[in-house]
Amino acid sequence: MIDSKEKLRSTYPPAKERSLRKQLTQLDRHCLRFIGLSPFVVLSSGTLEGGFDASPRGGEPGFVRAPDARTLLIPDAPGNNRLDTLENIIANGRLGLLFLIPGVDETLRVNGTARLEDDVSFIEHFKGEKRVPNLVIAVTVEDAYLHCAKALMRSRLWNADLHVKRSVLPTMGQMLNDQMDVQAPAETQEQMVERYRADL
Repeated sequence: MIDSKEKLRSTYPPAKERSLRKQLTQLDRHCLRFIGLSPFVVLSSGTLEGGFDASPRGGEPGFVRAPDARTLLIPDAPGNNRLDTLENIIANGRLGLLFLIPGVDETLRVNGTARLEDDVSFIEHFKGEKRVPNLVIAVTVEDAYLHCAKALMRSRLWNADLHVKRSVLPTMGQMLNDQMDVQAPAETQEQMVERYRADL
């Protein structure tokens, strides 16, 4: 078992200089452009007790705002009201972000401190949008770096010929009924999509 940093490091060669030097302390023009083109970000957060959570967020390209090189503003959209990410931010104030752009194999990673803001000065960044958020996740950037394309190249994530048909899985309603041992008729995929549409 690998149970120490020394054992771990002895298993791998040293990191290449470029991998270390690419880490920035603020967003440069390339990071800002990447965020402006991204319609999807995964928010990674944790509890003080050691629990972890990764939550997907989506919107129109550039739905995450960057008013300056050290700040990101993420609008909170309607969800399932578990509030895992938001409660984790209140608990430990840290957040990791992974931005993706459809068709682009590179990703952008951003880490920093986070807080929840409902002041009008934050909300006004999203005025004119289809849905104005009740609160905004404000992230102070500590480090940012472009991540290489290998993972998405290996997975061939954007290759349309390999996209899986939704029908290979049961509907979300059927899976949830099985997991919760519910015997009532399951919501169809069409019903779910129509229900979601009002909150998009």
